Amino acid sequence: MNLHITVLGAGYSGLVAAKLTARRTGARVTLVNASDRFVERVRLHQLAAGERLRDLPLAGLLDGTGVELVVDRVEEIDAAARSVRLAGTGRPVDYDVLVYALGSRADLDSVPGAAEHAYTVADREQAARLRERVGEGGSIAVVGGGLTGIEVASELAEAYPGLKVKLVTGDRLGEALSQRARNYLRRVFDRLGVEVRENARVTEVRPDGVVLDGGHHVGADTVVWATGFRVSNLARRAGFAVDDHGRMIVDEALRSVSHPEVYGIGDAAAVRRATGQELRMACATGIPAAQQAARAIADGLAGRSPRPLRFRYLNQCISLGRRDGLIQFVHADDSPREAVLTGRPAALYKEAIVLGTILAMRHPFIPGSA
Repeated sequence: MNLHITVLGAGYSGLVAAKLTARRTGARVTLVNASDRFVERVRLHQLAAGERLRDLPLAGLLDGTGVELVVDRVEEIDAAARSVRLAGTGRPVDYDVLVYALGSRADLDSVPGAAEHAYTVADREQAARLRERVGEGGSIAVVGGGLTGIEVASELAEAYPGLKVKLVTGDRLGEALSQRARNYLRRVFDRLGVEVRENARVTEVRPDGVVLDGGHHVGADTVVWATGFRVSNLARRAGFAVDDHGRMIVDEALRSVSHPEVYGIGDAAAVRRATGQELRMACATGIPAAQQAARAIADGLAGRSPRPLRFRYLNQCISLGRRDGLIQFVHADDSPREAVLTGRPAALYKEAIVLGTILAMRHPFIPGSA
C-alpha cells in the first residue's frame, strides 16, 4: 500500500495513533515530534519535586512497528498540497491522511508577567527549571486550584518540608470535586502546611509574587502557573475549522469537519461525546481518542463506515505527594459522585493508572478489537 499517514505529535495521543494505524492499515506512517523522547507529562510535578523520571526514547518505543520517526518542529501545514513543512530541515513531509496531535502548552499570555516570571510543569524543560529553583528554598505560590495545581502544591510541600507553599485559586479548592473530596483535600493541605487562598483572581505576576484582583499582593520567591492551557495556532493557519481556542473541530469519527483527510485527537482537538459534551484535556481522554482515530482510519480505508466515538468518564486520579492520593469517582459525564478513595490505597491506584499509560505506549490496543 502506497498510502502515507503522517502523525504530528508524539504525546499520549500521537504515539498511540501512529503505532495503531501502522499495525491496522499497513500504510507508511511517519511520526513527527519536536523531541526524540516521550515525556510522561502526568509525572512532571514529580520531576519538579526532585524525582528522577524514566528515560523513554521514542526510537525504542517505535522499534519493530515500521513507523518512521522524524525529530523536528512543525513550522507550517499546507492543506491544499497535503504537506507539512518542518523548522529544522525545511523539507516537506507529505501526507494522504494527517493525524493532528500536537497537544497543548501552558497559557502564559493571559495574565501580565506570567510569561516573564512564572514557572510551569507543562513540559519537561520547565519542570526541570522549577526543580532547580525550588531547591533554593524560600516560598512558592502555585496559581490554579484544579488537578494540576493540587498535585504540584502537595508534591512540593511533601518533598520540601521547609518550603512555604501557597495555593491561589479563582474558585474553591478542587471546584469540580465532591464535598467529601474537598474536605479530604483540606485535611491533607493542613497536614502539609499548604496555605490556600480561594476566590482570588490573579491579575499580575511579579518577580516577588502575584497581585490579586483588588490590588492585594501575595508574596512568593517563586510562582508556578498551573491554570489554563493553550494550543498551537497551526490548525487555524492551515485553514482547518477550529473553535475559539484554536482547537480543531472534529466529527464523531474525529475527522476534521472541514478537511476529512485530517483527524484531530488529544488536547489539540475539540472532541465531543455523543451527548455533545466536550472532552477535557487529559491523558485519560487522549488515549481513547487515539484508539478511535486509528479504528476510524482503518475502517475508512477498508470501505467501512467509521463508528462514532464512545466514551464515558470513570474517575479522576489525583496524587497528593508520594504517599497519599485521592480518587474521585465520577458519573459518565465527569460530574462527581460522593464516592472517593483516599490515602495510601489511592496513591497506589494512581500509580497503577500512570504505569498503565506507559504500557499503552509500548503495546497499544483498541478495546473490542481482535
